Amino acid sequence: MTPPFRADHVGSLLRPQSLLDARAELASPSKMYSLDVPEAVQRAEAQAVRDVVRQQLERGVRPITDGEYARHIYYGGFFEKLAGFEARPDLPIPDAFRTDFPTTTGLARMGAKTRAAVVCTGKIEYKESPYLAEWLALRDTLPQDLWKEAKITIPTPNYQHIQLKPGTAWTPDSGYTSDQQYFDDLAVCYAAELRTLHAAGLRHIQIDDPHLTYFCSPQFVSGCAKDGTDPDALLDLYIRTHNRLLADKPADLHVGVHLCRGNMAGSTHWVSGSYETIAYKLLRETDYGTYLMEFDDRARSGGSSRCGSCRGGRTWCWGWCRPSGWSSRTAGPWSRRSGRRLRSSRRRRGLVRRRRWSAWR
Repeated sequence: MTPPFRADHVGSLLRPQSLLDARAELASPSKMYSLDVPEAVQRAEAQAVRDVVRQQLERGVRPITDGEYARHIYYGGFFEKLAGFEARPDLPIPDAFRTDFPTTTGLARMGAKTRAAVVCTGKIEYKESPYLAEWLALRDTLPQDLWKEAKITIPTPNYQHIQLKPGTAWTPDSGYTSDQQYFDDLAVCYAAELRTLHAAGLRHIQIDDPHLTYFCSPQFVSGCAKDGTDPDALLDLYIRTHNRLLADKPADLHVGVHLCRGNMAGSTHWVSGSYETIAYKLLRETDYGTYLMEFDDRARSGGSSRCGSCRGGRTWCWGWCRPSGWSSRTAGPWSRRSGRRLRSSRRRRGLVRRRRWSAWR
């Protein structure tokens, strides 16, 4: 499938100071999953979205996104809006999480004692759309002929499960007795969300799954061994879930997946390890149209020799951030992380064709 855009960006943009100030009272980790957002904060979010859309239109940036400005972080507002999930604001580190899990071990080094998560406590059901309101707010800033050039991001279905101590992503009272049952119902909800957003005019969705890169990390893999978890079986479970949510998507809905290794303040990352560890399963066994794969350097990301495994009709993109001739004084949310280039390699008729893409001209 031909990519919808000549270049892409992952859609999470730097928050303007006005939005950071408005959300200051919600910045506490214990409130990260709170659905009680004051009206003043909602107004600040709406204004920030209008401003960043205007900047993208002025600069000719595609796809057009809302910067994820209505969320505290990229995965916010999804799981906690599905029936059957409950936010736990202060789970203890490390006891509530996987052994040697890179994120929580990194947070512990920074002094964190607890971390919030969303746990399944009942039947997982899709009773309302988590992100329809966000899409409608973005859509309302655009003429209808530009709806097809916009994109919304959605966190991966494994986000909560992969970090929590094995067997604790769902409680005994939830009715679930296996991870497969948990993910079967979660995939149904994701498929329903794709259909809802498509029916409202959205044609480009990105699933954010930075945790797939954890399977490239010796620390994560060794932690799985300590917990008695087979990392290969766990990866297979996640890949099956990705494919189940995509199975019945509308034909004209383009869905890609984004992988990275964490980009906290100060360019802090959580893991290192070569993509080649997971390249075959990722590119041959999942059904995404585009694979947006962060690349920093060979030490962190490895090489790309196995990325030629990408199936026909799929596109993978090496993406890295190297601002060139870009003024931080005028770039606004595009500064520091947005002078992005993408290298695309597409297999066609048994041949891999490469071409360098420049996101910003």
